[in-house]
Amino acid sequence: MPSRRQLLKAGALGSAALLLAGYWASPQAEPDGAGAAGPSLSCLRPQDALILAALAPVLLGLPGLPVAQVVAGVDKAVAGLQPAARGEVRQLFDLLGNRWARRWLAGIRSPWPSAAPAELERFLQDWRNSRFLLQRSAYQGLHLLLNAAWYGNPASWAAVGYRLPPGVAEMLP
Repeated sequence: MPSRRQLLKAGALGSAALLLAGYWASPQAEPDGAGAAGPSLSCLRPQDALILAALAPVLLGLPGLPVAQVVAGVDKAVAGLQPAARGEVRQLFDLLGNRWARRWLAGIRSPWPSAAPAELERFLQDWRNSRFLLQRSAYQGLHLLLNAAWYGNPASWAAVGYRLPPGVAEMLP
């Protein structure tokens, strides 16, 4: 039977070990995101813009991507969604913006802007091929939003060989 002194020592050592493990396992603090994509965002928050700016080049496979234009396109696309869908997108960005969820659900140790492309690619592939429908749906939502934002941007049209039909060009402002 352990003595009272042995129990107190074991409790103190266990507490110290848990404190050290918690400090070591805690993710890095998030940047504040101020000025990440400019003041023109209507639905997205600056932290959401940081997440999109990190994911867009990896998901689209374009290293020299004009990220600010893509973030603005996603913001415009989210603004056009029904309120229920907009709420689901908000929940996704809240989840990805949480440093604990980023670390333990997405597997990204460092803040989004400083995450390595290989780490981001692994996260996207894990969610794309997840056995959980919710993670696959979240990946598909990110994929659709980023693709719509980029390929709906006239800056991408030359790269894919698209030319606006003359009749349509006359109707545009």
